[in-house]
Amino acid sequence: MQKIFYVLYFVQKFLKYLKEFVISSYLPNKKLKVALTYNVKPEENIFGERTPLSNNSNTLKNFNDAFAEWDSVETINAIKNSLELFHDVIMIEANENAFENFRKHEIDIVFNVAECANGASREAQIPAMLDMLQIPYTGSDPLTLTTCLDKARTKEILSYYKIPTSKFLLVQSISDLIKFNLEFPVIIKPVAEGSSKGIFNSSFIKNYKDLEEKLSQLIKEYNQPFLVEEFLPGREFTVALIGNDDELEVLPIIELNLNELPKDLAPIYSYEAKWVVDTKDNPLNIFSCPANITSKLEKEISEIAKETFHVLRCKDWCRIDIRLDENEIPNVIEVNPLPGILPDPNDNSCFPKAARTAGMNYDEMINRVLLTAIKRHNLL
Repeated sequence: MQKIFYVLYFVQKFLKYLKEFVISSYLPNKKLKVALTYNVKPEENIFGERTPLSNNSNTLKNFNDAFAEWDSVETINAIKNSLELFHDVIMIEANENAFENFRKHEIDIVFNVAECANGASREAQIPAMLDMLQIPYTGSDPLTLTTCLDKARTKEILSYYKIPTSKFLLVQSISDLIKFNLEFPVIIKPVAEGSSKGIFNSSFIKNYKDLEEKLSQLIKEYNQPFLVEEFLPGREFTVALIGNDDELEVLPIIELNLNELPKDLAPIYSYEAKWVVDTKDNPLNIFSCPANITSKLEKEISEIAKETFHVLRCKDWCRIDIRLDENEIPNVIEVNPLPGILPDPNDNSCFPKAARTAGMNYDEMINRVLLTAIKRHNLL
């Protein structure tokens, strides 16, 4: 029995050493001072506390999606623990004190997952501070982050470069509907939100009367323009990418199995689908990774994702959502240069899911992103 104990002990030590060796192969030879900048959900909004659907309605009751884009304490601690395997980590919350906190610390590089709170430029606020202070950071620059958060601007650029994307109309006020020339059904989305914020089951609209009524309500409620786009009836995928330039790597493609949603929900990955129906305790079988697709379709999706990454000047990492149209042509529907990275495999978080399928655990994924930025900033 004692011999078995010692064997198990040494096997455990060896596996720990092997894990650290694999991760260290992604890293520079010196320990860096890494600042982790973040926004954490207020306690009452931490993942796990979700408002149930009404028995008689597909709408949420008394929901609050104000902090849908922010991370949980669990996620922030997981990122911190991953970085601390090889570096000294400083925690800097992305609030009004962030600028002075960046100034008073000696920092080699910032690992940025901050979404911030206010305005269409909120994701760019921390990178803009860091650019001013000449502190390197992971991920895209302020221009790309602001552009990608604005769904209409993103689609305008994609259209210019002839990257397929669904037909759309930006509605800043109801009077803009005079220019409506799309085919129903359509999807409506707030122009500058993420994490399915403002995209509900009721955002899937089949006639003009409902479109007008819903937009009249939501433009006031969200105090921003709304994007109206034609619904694409084909399969939906999401593509995680890590790297830059010729080293850009497409991780295994994920398919969203929208047929797994309850029948009373629209075939879109809405707020209800993401945060209410699909829970850690009762997860939907909504993702397939790798996607069961032909090599031809895999190549088409990968090439469109890479081209989108380059055209929008993304850096280090990104997740791109793609849906097939009626002719099975991949169309870009959203670009996420600050992808969600929930650490628990029981959570349906796409970027870590793709990384795991590619053979990376969470620690390896985080440090791979860091190394990508370190190389880009010539800090090796």
